[in-house]
Amino acid sequence: MNQTLIEKILARHSKYDFVKPGDIIDIEIDTRVARDFGGANVVKHITEKGLSIENPAKTFFTFDTNPTGSDQKYAVNQHICRQFARNHGIKVYDIDNGIGTHTLINEGLAYSGTTAVTTDSHANILGAVGAFGQGMGDVDIAVAWAKGSVWFKVPESVKLELVGNRPQNISAKDIVLNLLAIFGANQLLGYSVEIYGTEVDKLTMDERITISSMGTEMGAIILFFTPNSEILEFSSKKAGKIIELVKADENAHYAFTYQIDISTFKPRVSLPGAPHHTNVINQIAKIKIDSAFLGSCTNGRMEDLRIAAQLLKNRKVAPGVVLKIVPATDEIWKEALNEGLIDIFKNAGALVSNAGCAGCAAGQVGQNGAGEITVSSGNRNFPGKQGKGEVYLASPQTVIASSIAGYITTADAIPDFPMEFEHPDTFSDSHLNAKNTKNLQFKPTKVEGRVWFIKQSNIDTDMIFHNRYLAITKMEEMGQYTFDNLEGYEDFSKKVKPGDILVVEKNFGSGSSRQQAVDCFLALGVSLILAQSFGAIYERNAINAAMPIMTYDTMENIAIEDGDLLSVNFETGELINLNKNKIMHIQPFYDVQMEIYQQGGLF
Repeated sequence: MNQTLIEKILARHSKYDFVKPGDIIDIEIDTRVARDFGGANVVKHITEKGLSIENPAKTFFTFDTNPTGSDQKYAVNQHICRQFARNHGIKVYDIDNGIGTHTLINEGLAYSGTTAVTTDSHANILGAVGAFGQGMGDVDIAVAWAKGSVWFKVPESVKLELVGNRPQNISAKDIVLNLLAIFGANQLLGYSVEIYGTEVDKLTMDERITISSMGTEMGAIILFFTPNSEILEFSSKKAGKIIELVKADENAHYAFTYQIDISTFKPRVSLPGAPHHTNVINQIAKIKIDSAFLGSCTNGRMEDLRIAAQLLKNRKVAPGVVLKIVPATDEIWKEALNEGLIDIFKNAGALVSNAGCAGCAAGQVGQNGAGEITVSSGNRNFPGKQGKGEVYLASPQTVIASSIAGYITTADAIPDFPMEFEHPDTFSDSHLNAKNTKNLQFKPTKVEGRVWFIKQSNIDTDMIFHNRYLAITKMEEMGQYTFDNLEGYEDFSKKVKPGDILVVEKNFGSGSSRQQAVDCFLALGVSLILAQSFGAIYERNAINAAMPIMTYDTMENIAIEDGDLLSVNFETGELINLNKNKIMHIQPFYDVQMEIYQQGGLF
């Protein structure tokens, strides 16, 4: 049986010789990681359940979301993790190290054919070196630590063939922004994607990391590259052994195969609010910026910093613009120092911070304020993700060129004189009041409830439960913050009643791996979430937490409206609009889902 890359890797880590899409299997995890965000909850689960660590040598903490320890709650969580690590012989890659997924590659812990899980929703970045990486919630990670394996549903695979010659001005970030323009946020939802082509073979590891890191924003399980000889040599050196190349079989079956002409790609930016809403840079007006950010797991590599230094040498950041540069790892930081790049950055007027996730995590360099316009090399620009201002996503070339010009532009169009501010911007802010709601538990196989129908796709976890609340670990405190970052539903927690049913559209829960985005609905007593599709990590978190979720194709047949009373049977999939006496059938609970639900959670 010919197998795709993900099928081959998962089969090798299971008890089966071959696996196929749709199979739900236990897979052994080679590397099991928790970050400072989510790590304290993993410790809590392990401790409260009286579990042991299956293999401390394969278990790690990575502190990358707040390497400065500047937030009191993060500092407490980090200390909890350090104490637990000391007691159990677990290695900690501490605040002086950098982004955890990059660490796994650089330390030889992830390479062709291996498996890894972490509380980082961008763990699929490991597809850059041909490894299977997945972000999971803290419940999954705790089980992986205790058991050494987790269950996983084998996804279907898609093959992308990039044909034609890559234009000289197209960076790796531009490649993935062009792919987002083609596929959007959910056309590849739930698929494992393999990327091939003559130009693909030439991509450096840094470039592959950039592209793979945004698989999450495309809704994909992972974006895979087959390692070339240079990357195999790198991985072998880091791992201290000869790495065997694991690749897809010839004539493997793919759900879809796409040929895409890379020669047509143009430099793009993602417009504020959604990574997949992109536009060609030369087709937008000269948008004045307040700040620029170079860093994140997507673009904080050495090649990115060299590009920045090349553009900034003998130039200055535009007056009134703040340029923030954050290397991905401490190793990169030191290399930039040795090459004199840090000196170039400082002479140009940039702020350089210690290695870490930076702008994607609250409390770090890269956050912006209300009314602020930022051009960023990050991977997400969901509302509130990198602050309260507007964020445009772009390549390092565009970020640096824009910081010099004072407006969004490309590297070949930097003006002789920057655009300056003519008057100060005004802005306003609002503070929402929220109330605590009692946490209710529901275990019936049939529920009736009032409908909240939010006719919107791609509602991400920052809209559901914003990252400024991530230090909260008590479920009863989470409900009050539900949807307070979703426009039009900021008062949802005040109006929702226990037993209500939430109906949304495609790709609900896209974004990060945060468990709180599920637990907040449990805290409010929401009895069911119906969606056309869920983000892959969100679906796992909900099932593991015994939060009832179900999928549907269309609601047109039963004409659901806000406030309608629905009856839903988890076992049969029968859905009745009691107000209109209309009946339809949707996907019932899977056996595994029902088992987890009835026992009150994965544990």
